[in-house]
Amino acid sequence: MDFFKVEDLGISFGGLVALEDINFSVNKGSIFAIIGPNGAGKTTLFNCINGIYKPDRGRILFKGREIQGKKPDRIARLGIARTFQNIELFSHMSTMENLMAGRHNFMKTGLFRGSFMWGRRSFSGREGIANRRKVEEIIDLLDLQSVRNKFVGSLPYGIQKQVELGRALALEPEVLLLDEPCAGMNSEEKQDMIFWVKDIQDELGVTILLIEHDMKMVMDISERILAINFGKPIMEGTPEEVQKNPEVLKAYLGEEEGIGDIA
Repeated sequence: MDFFKVEDLGISFGGLVALEDINFSVNKGSIFAIIGPNGAGKTTLFNCINGIYKPDRGRILFKGREIQGKKPDRIARLGIARTFQNIELFSHMSTMENLMAGRHNFMKTGLFRGSFMWGRRSFSGREGIANRRKVEEIIDLLDLQSVRNKFVGSLPYGIQKQVELGRALALEPEVLLLDEPCAGMNSEEKQDMIFWVKDIQDELGVTILLIEHDMKMVMDISERILAINFGKPIMEGTPEEVQKNPEVLKAYLGEEEGIGDIA
């Protein structure tokens, strides 16, 4: 049984076909990248996986169970978490509070009731202590100790991306969808993000699906890659196979150059 699998997935918006005949499977504990030019359908694919969109056809299977069409909160409870291309944090709350918000699936109070109880009370009691312990582990993993009590809105962009990554990890996912985690980062921040992603794979055993335009990152950490364009698959293969494929190169560059030159 495949750990995570997409079969013949398709979705259209009006007369526009956004995805068609998407097929791939992902091994447990691996890093699988999805690449393609802007508008290729990558984020639409993630939206289908985590329940924002309901596909018109095909299946999405997680540990042998069909999950297509389920609501996002249900998908999260099954063990699939996601970060977004555009940061979706609570800017008026601290790093600790944002990470605690990511623990809502484990709180009896629920997210919305709990959102009015942030502060000492939200971290007290047996439930609060257990959730805070998990958040402290994430803070240590992502080296966020120095910003734990700072408002997220005041933090540099690269740190905000780390906090968003941490909030997704607070859900204790088995599968983590990373939508352009390096977007808007400088070269040093990108190297740090590569480090965090590898740590998440190695130390937590999380299976990672990655959308990223930084080809160096994709080639460095991915085990397999699916290339798509205009919502259709071009090819799936190892990084070495993908970077030599003429159709992939043409989709990115309009001519046959080395994909390794793209950053």
